[in-house]
This record gives sequence, C-alpha cells and structure tokens, in this order.
Amino acid sequence: MKLKESKIIAPDNYSIFPVVPVLIVLNSLFPIFTLLLLGNLLKQQGITDTIFLKTADRLIYYIFFPIMLFWKIGGASLENGIAWNFCIATLCTFLTMFAVSTIVIRIFNINSFQAGSFSQGCYRFNTYIGVAVILNSLGGEGIQYFGIVIGFIIPLVNVFAVSTLIWFSGKEMELGNRLRFAWRALISNPLILGCLAGIFYSRIVGRFPTFINNSLSLASMAALPLALISIGGSLTFRGVRKNTGLSFLSAILKVMVLPLTGLFYFSLFKVTGIPFKVGILFFSLPASTAIYVLSSQMNSDTELASAIILVSTLLSFLSLSFALLM
Repeated sequence: MKLKESKIIAPDNYSIFPVVPVLIVLNSLFPIFTLLLLGNLLKQQGITDTIFLKTADRLIYYIFFPIMLFWKIGGASLENGIAWNFCIATLCTFLTMFAVSTIVIRIFNINSFQAGSFSQGCYRFNTYIGVAVILNSLGGEGIQYFGIVIGFIIPLVNVFAVSTLIWFSGKEMELGNRLRFAWRALISNPLILGCLAGIFYSRIVGRFPTFINNSLSLASMAALPLALISIGGSLTFRGVRKNTGLSFLSAILKVMVLPLTGLFYFSLFKVTGIPFKVGILFFSLPASTAIYVLSSQMNSDTELASAIILVSTLLSFLSLSFALLM
C-alpha cells in the first residue's frame, strides 16, 4: 500500500515543481509588461499624447509616488533595523559600475556628445518599474528595503551622471551653474524626500491611524498603473537603428553586468534574506527614463538615450526573470 502511494505522489510533485518558477515570473512581471504595452498602444492610437504623458509624469513624480513610498516605508518598522551590509554592498556595486562605464567609454572611443547618455544607461535605474516588481513579488517588507536603498543611491547616480556630462561637455564656464542645478535637483527630489520622511516616521511611530492609512492607500493606487502606462507611452524605436551597437552595449552593462557585480558584492558582504532578494531585483531593473531628460538639459545625445531606455526595458524581462528565480 505504501509503495503504491509513493508512486502516485511522486509524479504529481514532479509535474508541479517545474511550473512554480514559471508562475513566479508570470505573476510578478506579466502585469507590469502588460501595462507597458497598453501605454504604448494608447499612445499609438492617439488616446494619449505627449501633453498627457508629461502631465502624468509630473503627477507621478511629485505626488503619487512620494505618497506611496512614504506610506509603504512609514507604515511598518524594520524589525532588525537597517541592514548596513546590504547598503555598503549596494554602494560598492554602483561605484564599480560607474568606473566600468567610464573605462568602456575610453576603450570604445565613445564621443563626447554620446558619453553622458551612454554612462547613465549603465547604472541609472527605473524606480517605477522597481516598485512595481518588488511590490508584486516581495510585498511591503521589500518596499521598505527598496526605499532605504534608493534614498542614498538616487543622489549617488545623479552625481555620477552630472559629473560625466560636465566632464565631456567641454564648457567649463557653465560648471558652477550645472553644479548648482545638480544640487537643487538632489535636495528637492520628491522620491528621496518621500523615502526619508517614511524612514523617519517608521522609526518614530511605525503605524498610521486607520483613516490616514486608508487615505494614503487610496492615493497610492493611482501610482503604479499611471507610471507604467506613462513609461510605455514614452518608449519609441526612434534612434535604435542609428545607435544599435551603443544602446545594446549600455543595456547589457545595466541589466547583466550590474546584477552580476551586485551578486559578487552581496556574496562578499554576506547579504541574505529579503535584502538580498530586493538587491538582485534592484540591480536587474532597466534604465530610467530620466536619462533622456538630463541628456536634453545638459547637451548630450537624446536619441541614444531613448534607444538605451527601450533596449534595456526589453532586455530587463530576462534579467528580472532570472532575479525572481534566484
């Protein structure tokens, strides 16, 4: 009787096991890429336009995303405090990637007009997709760690980006103005302010009254769908054909080399558990749409920037899938 039962149970377990990883990837990524595709289709059909997308970006950036980050981070205290080994390993990863991107610019003789856009594509991450993936796969605890890490990485990557753009601009007279621009952008960044406010509230209080929690929850519901539709609407193939080589090189450094570098430092600093999962997903994110904005403001190649954003977003389906399976 026992032998018969073992024969029945074993095939069932064997048939179910391979399906589980596939479901993890589908459940986490399918909704996100569906909304990206929807955003692109809405733009192509003329239902949304450039004015709508710009307005949506401002609403997301200045209101809905800071509210959501504050709510998710501030609503629950981190039981074990801040994982400093996680923060240090993440910092080392981005410092290494910035150095690698600079070396690659020299090795491949990337011209000054394209260097700033290329460099940003190697390490600048899409926060909106990051929140969506981590919230779908790891829930509120994952968002807490994500909020902590972007709180200090966003300023760092802005310093990297502006430094590279200034270095290759050749316009020393504008250096002071550009540095002031960068400093103002950092201290007034709504995402950073939302994260810092959430961390402070979490350490002091740690929970919201029900009526405030419900209000923040309702406001946060608009953030992710609107952000993903807006990103999808901004994706374009314009410039990919002209910049195929550089866009793929930058995207590969972002979604493949950066996660492998992060994996090395996480192993070195013994990062485990939820911080490890958050970090690997974080490193696997596509390049940020902010690359285009900063490139246009500081006289770098916007066509290359848009190509990198599109290629890295497409390739990120593979990198995020591997990260989820880890």
